Parts: sequence; C-alpha cells; structure tokens
Amino acid sequence: MTVSTDPGAAADAAAPPETRRARGPIWAAVLALVLGVALGIGIGLSIPHFTKPGDDSVEAGFLRDMSTHHAQAVEMSMIAHQKSDDAEIVYVANDIALTQHGQIGYMQAWLRDWGLSPTGSQKPMAWMPNSAGSVVNGLMPGMATPEQLTKLRAASGKELNTEFLTLMRQHHLGGIHMAQEAVKLSDNKDIDWIAESMVQSQQTELGLIDDLLKKVQAS
Repeated sequence: MTVSTDPGAAADAAAPPETRRARGPIWAAVLALVLGVALGIGIGLSIPHFTKPGDDSVEAGFLRDMSTHHAQAVEMSMIAHQKSDDAEIVYVANDIALTQHGQIGYMQAWLRDWGLSPTGSQKPMAWMPNSAGSVVNGLMPGMATPEQLTKLRAASGKELNTEFLTLMRQHHLGGIHMAQEAVKLSDNKDIDWIAESMVQSQQTELGLIDDLLKKVQAS
C-alpha cells in the first residue's frame, strides 16, 4: 500500500505551533521504531537464533492478530486522511497510518523469517489465556464492526471527524491491551520491543485523540 505524506505535510504547516509541538512524541516513536529495527536486523545477522517461535506460539499469534488489528486502523485512518476537513485530524490520521502500516511490515517479515504463514489455524486471541470474552462476533478488542466502518465511509464533516476519533480511541485501547499482554506472555526480545513501541505511541496518540474529540464535539 502506498501512503502519500504530502497532505500530512500540508496539515503540519496549517496546524498551530502548540499542535505541532504535541506531535513530537509521535515522530520520536516512529524514529525509534525505524532505528530499532535497523539495529535489530544488524544484531540478527551476527547472532544466530537457535530457536524460533512455533506456529501455535504466543509470538506467532500476537503478530498475526496484531497485523489484522493494525490493518483496520490503517483503513480507518486513510478514510479520515482523505475526507476530513480538520487539518489536525488529517495529521493524526497520517501518523497512525504510517506507523501502523510500517509495523505490519515488520511483523509479517518476522513471521516469514520464522518460516510461518501470515495466517494461522487458531481463532483470534487464542494466544492470550482467558481471552474468549474479549472476542465479539469474531472481532478482537477495540475493532470496529462492519456497520461502523460503513457509517465512517459514508460520513462527512463533523460526523466523520467524531466517528473517526471515537472509533480510533476504542481501537487504540484494545490494541494497547493486546500489546501489554504480549509483553507479559512472551520472552522474545523482538516481540517485547515492538509491543512496547506500540503501547508508547498509541498512548501518546490517545491524548491527542481525546483533545481533538473535545474540540470537535464543542464546535
């Protein structure tokens, strides 16, 4: 998927100074993500991995499920990026799409390196103990329903902005929960690193989303 950054740059220029300063933690997280992967690849070339996660492991399950979870966040963000009339929302949507699309690439690459399929035979969230109640109609924590996605695609103006921010807020809360559980359950350094990166970036974005939601609702 190709994501244009030109609209995001325009939104950055249009955003007030205090808004641009608030973006710092997001871009710092993205930079840390890129540098960390580069370092991890270098280390991986020099240090042999004697064991690799299996098909039914916590690590494989988390990467597969989070890839699916991220894909929906990218889809929703691109809708807002293309249709929102609010420069700040366009900017945040661009950040989310770029970050999570990049993370999908890393997660899928690790599955390939481990000789595993990008999809597995297990049900969603099977890697997390006592997770049956967190899957509703086949959807993982925080994911939007098909009906909600249809409504988002058809919306415009204030309705679009409110719907996007509300759905993405819930999506981030679910994603943070999944990432935190992966850190608890896995002893794989790559999993710990990317999951902790997800928690950090999405918690930062949650603060921005909450501020924007208040602004939109008051308008």
